[in-house]
Amino acid sequence: MFAKAFRVKSNTAVKGSDRRKLRTDVAAAFPAFGPEQLSELVPGKEELNAVKLYAHKGDAVTVYMNGSNPILFELRGTLYPTVYTLWSYPNLLPAFTTWPPVLEKLVGGADLMLPGLTVPPGGLPQVQQGDLCAITLVGNRAPVAIGVAIMSTAEMLASGLKGRGFTVLHTYLDHLWQFGDKSSPPSIAPLDQDPSKCVGSPKEEGPVQVDSILQNNLEHLTLQGDEESREVRPMSSSEAAEELGETEMDQDSTDTKTLQEQMDELLLRCFFHALKCRVTKADLPLLTSTFLGSHMFSCCPEGQQLDVKKSSYKKLSKFLHHMVKEEIVQVKELSKGVESIVAVNWKHPSITSFVVPESSPAAQSVQEDTKEKPYRAPDIKSLYCIPANMTSLFQASGHKKGNTLSGNEVREIIIDYAKKNNLVDANNKNLVKLDPILCDCILEKDEQYTILMLPWDKLIERCLERLKPAYEVTFYGQEPIVKKGKVCPIEITLAHRTYNKKVTLIQNLEVFGLDPYSVASILQQRCQASATITPVPGSKDAIQVQIQGNQINHLSRLLLEEYDIPRKYIHGLEKAPKAGKKK
Repeated sequence: MFAKAFRVKSNTAVKGSDRRKLRTDVAAAFPAFGPEQLSELVPGKEELNAVKLYAHKGDAVTVYMNGSNPILFELRGTLYPTVYTLWSYPNLLPAFTTWPPVLEKLVGGADLMLPGLTVPPGGLPQVQQGDLCAITLVGNRAPVAIGVAIMSTAEMLASGLKGRGFTVLHTYLDHLWQFGDKSSPPSIAPLDQDPSKCVGSPKEEGPVQVDSILQNNLEHLTLQGDEESREVRPMSSSEAAEELGETEMDQDSTDTKTLQEQMDELLLRCFFHALKCRVTKADLPLLTSTFLGSHMFSCCPEGQQLDVKKSSYKKLSKFLHHMVKEEIVQVKELSKGVESIVAVNWKHPSITSFVVPESSPAAQSVQEDTKEKPYRAPDIKSLYCIPANMTSLFQASGHKKGNTLSGNEVREIIIDYAKKNNLVDANNKNLVKLDPILCDCILEKDEQYTILMLPWDKLIERCLERLKPAYEVTFYGQEPIVKKGKVCPIEITLAHRTYNKKVTLIQNLEVFGLDPYSVASILQQRCQASATITPVPGSKDAIQVQIQGNQINHLSRLLLEEYDIPRKYIHGLEKAPKAGKKK
């Protein structure tokens, strides 16, 4: 469903009453959630937004965002969890396992075929047709996709694991995943399934049934024996890896650690890495928010996402105060409500003994595969649309109402029309006589009896003025798109909020193929200011980026120099703060 890019219609904050209703709906859809888990997933006070969007096939979908990540999506009245949610609650849905190479096909929009399943020692989970299921990869219980079972487990077994098994709705690496923080699946060790909760186990179905199930899984099984009685046996893990071109998965101690423990380790790693390699004495005092945003985040290993809220500390201030007790740093409140790191004990054993990790080739590969492609500004050309009252002038050239033409095409048609109808003045080739059609198309009523001829330039100028505006936009690697009306420029405005604080508002980024969420994230890092996505007042569909302070200078560099958008398509750059003035 999200294999291709979708279009965002609106993004609004979820109010208190709607949160309670959503919590009730989630509890009804997923009875396994307890009250505490429901409060974590649908918080009472933290940021929670509802994003309405259209998938590439036109399906209307509502996505619920908790912070920066999509946690749920609603399609035709049914709620579904995202992979981000399933990584926190891997036991929420019955899980079926497949091989790593299959993931690429699922990301591309394919359904999961039954021959691609691996049958665990305890057998397959018990599901009915239409049940929502998680899909995992061999060696890791973290789900990489969710889908709907096309048939019951009993029917899967009866078919000998042939045909389509699951309609896949959402996967790791698809565009819904890209809508979040783009973190990678955690390492969660597989659990030994209880055979009593599964069907298809040897005790329940017998060896003959198991053999018939495995017989068609040719990618993952080998056949032995003669033609009349062949015995089917599962491949060993090394054989399967060789067959699929995959190396065996490394299982380390992180498999047995909780997500919180893994995040604690990542937090410490980024902290010491930043102190050892990024921060110098000249940087002190250093705002704690800058230390996190500009130094610790940049030390995060490729393919991982640092999130202090998911650690046992929950807040950066609590973590830093712990580091103060360890006598690693000193933190003081230099201005009201704002803490700064004022000193670092560079000789502390925790810093001196810290070994800066090398980037893993596998992580680099994932980063290369999942990172966004460089932005290229679209090519925009002005066009003219033929209105109803001018069709008589253009119909002889094969054009009708609503057709679009370039300026040069309009000139050629006018010149050709004048010559074919002998309208060029014999005594002055620069003048064109106006016949009834030209009079109706380009003259006002009070001019039709006073203006008999016009110079070429005035004739073409009047004709262009009376045509309707249109434009053609071509994004890199895509077919041109023709749109009626004028190009909506990027609008940059300043607004005042509480206590006379300024905010910068940016609208119409989508017209130029820019993702407002990506732009907000970039500005937040560069400006070290809060950035959010809000609906445009008075509009049902449009959204805008809002960032604290006057950040037009940063915007100017981003839009003009990096994104190479022509200045004529950006309004509001003149409101940038003058040198020496505070933002």
